[in-house]
Amino acid sequence: MNRLATVVLLLVLNFALQFKNVLAASTYNLPSTPLQDGPALLAGQASNSTALNAFGISPVSIAGDGTYYVVLQAGQISFRAALDTGSADFWLTSTECTNSTCMSVPRYPLTYASPTFVSVNNNETTFTVNYADGTGASGFVARETVEVANVTVANQAFGVVTSSNITLVSEVSGILGLGFSRQSEISARAASATPFFSTLAQQGILDYPIFGLSLTRNATGTFTLGAIDVSVVQNVSQVVWNEVVSFSPIGTQTNTSGYFYWAIRMSSFAVNGTQYTPQPTYPGPNDNSSIALLDVGTTGLYGPYQDVIRLYSSFPSSRLVDESGQWAVPCDSSATISFSFGDGATFVLEPTDYIIGPAEGNPDLCLSWPKAAPPSTDGVDWLLGTPFLRTVYSIWSYGIDYQEPPMIGLYPYNNASAPVQPFSVVESSLSSESATVATTLPNFVLSTPTYTTPPYAFNTSVPAVYGEIVQSELATSTYSPLIGTLAVNATALPQVTGAYTLFVTNSNGAVMTSTYHISQPLVTLGVPPGWNSAASRSISGVGLAIPILITLVAGTWII
Repeated sequence: MNRLATVVLLLVLNFALQFKNVLAASTYNLPSTPLQDGPALLAGQASNSTALNAFGISPVSIAGDGTYYVVLQAGQISFRAALDTGSADFWLTSTECTNSTCMSVPRYPLTYASPTFVSVNNNETTFTVNYADGTGASGFVARETVEVANVTVANQAFGVVTSSNITLVSEVSGILGLGFSRQSEISARAASATPFFSTLAQQGILDYPIFGLSLTRNATGTFTLGAIDVSVVQNVSQVVWNEVVSFSPIGTQTNTSGYFYWAIRMSSFAVNGTQYTPQPTYPGPNDNSSIALLDVGTTGLYGPYQDVIRLYSSFPSSRLVDESGQWAVPCDSSATISFSFGDGATFVLEPTDYIIGPAEGNPDLCLSWPKAAPPSTDGVDWLLGTPFLRTVYSIWSYGIDYQEPPMIGLYPYNNASAPVQPFSVVESSLSSESATVATTLPNFVLSTPTYTTPPYAFNTSVPAVYGEIVQSELATSTYSPLIGTLAVNATALPQVTGAYTLFVTNSNGAVMTSTYHISQPLVTLGVPPGWNSAASRSISGVGLAIPILITLVAGTWII
C-alpha cells in the first residue's frame, strides 16, 4: 500500500470511529412528514424520541421453539421478548421467579434499583396470564421505561413475573403482546395501564398507529413501529387491506362492542384451486362469516374440523393421524393451499410453507398444517400463525377513534398464479432443515372426533357491527386516516428500510453495490448498566449489530 493510500486509510478509519461514537451519543428526531416523496429512512436512523412523529425498525429473529423475538430495553436493560399478536400484555421474568423455567433465561433484576422503575400499589397489584396451550405466568404489575425498535415509552405498565410454567428458549425472557386493550389482563388490574402498542397509538407517539412484520424461516426479519419496511414492500399499492372484526363485550365487561383480536373474515380456502366456503361454528354473531385470527405467537395453522376435513379431502391418501387433530399427507403431494379474505384476495401457501416434515416411522408421509381444533367459545374458527405470516408482509393498523376501524394489510410474497413447487424443492427444503418428526403413525384409520359446541362467550345483547367506528380505545383522533375503507392512501404511510446499500466506484468508473440487512444488536442480556464493565453494547439509537463497513477499491473509499 503506498503512502497516499495509507493516509486515506487512517483518515477513513478515524472518521468511522468518530462516526460510531457520535451515533452512540446521539438521539434522532424524525421529520413530521411521511417519506414517500423521497428516500426511505435507513435502518438505524429510527427515532428514539417519545415526541410525536416517531417510528423505528428492529431486527426479528426466530427462536428455537419457532416463535419470533425482538431485543428491547426495559430500564436500560436489554431483553429478548417474543412477539405475540394473540395477546396484549408485556411481561418479563424476574429474579423473584426461581423455578428452573425462569432461571434458564435472563431475568429482570429486582435487586437493581432502576431509576425508571415505578411501583404500582407497592407491588401488590397482581396479574395472571394464561395461554391456549395451558401454560401461564403470574406476578405483579409495575411501570418501567420501555424501548422497542428505538421508540421509547416512559411509565409503561408491564408484568413482573414471579411464577411461570412457560418454557422459554433462546434466552427469550418474556412476551411482548401487541393485542387490543380489551384483551389485557394488566389493563383490567391497574388504572391507566394500557398495553405497549395501545400506549403508542393512544398517546399519538407514532407517526401513524401501525406496526409491520416481516418474518423469515432462516434469516433476520424486521419489526417496524409507525412505518412500513419498504425494503420488503416493493409496491405499497399491492397491499390488500382487511377490516378487523369487532366483538360484543364479554359478560358485563362494558356496555359497548369493540375490538378484541387481530381477526378478519375468511371468505374461502382452496387446495389447488378447488375452493371451499368456510362453515363458521357460530354463524349468528358474525353474519355467517368465518373468523380468522392472525397470530405471530402461534407456530402453526389451525382450523375447525368441519373445514379441515374438507381441505384434506383434496389430498389423495391424506389421513388423520392422532387425537390432537394432526393430519398427514404424502410427502410428494403437489398442491397449493390458499386462503381468501374479505372481498376475495387470495394468498397462497406452497408445500414448503405447510409441510412440517416426514414421520420417522413412515417416511413417505409428512405431517402437515393445518391441524384441526375443537370449537372455541370466542367464535374464532381459524388461527393462522407463522406458516401463513411468513408468506406475507403484514401491516397492523390500530384504527383511529371516530374515524377509522383497525385494519390488517397483507402484501403477498407468493405469486398466486405460479406453478406449484416440484417435489425436488420440497425434498431439498426438508433435508436442509432436518425436518424429520420422531413419530410412527398408526397403521389404521382414526375416526373423526365429535364435539358439542359450547356456549358463545360474548354478550350478543350488545351487537357488534362489522367495520364499526368506535369512539374510544383506538388511536387518538388527532391522526388523519390514511387507510379507511372509503379512501385508501397507503402510499402516504411512513416508510423505513431494513436494508442499506454500499456503493463502490472502481478504477474504470463502474459503480458496484452491496446490500446489507439489519441484524440483532450485540448486547449483554439482563445486565443493568454498570454491572458488567466488559459487557458488549450495541450502537445506541441505531439498532444495528453490524460494524461500520469500509471498502477500498482502486483508491476509492465509500463508508
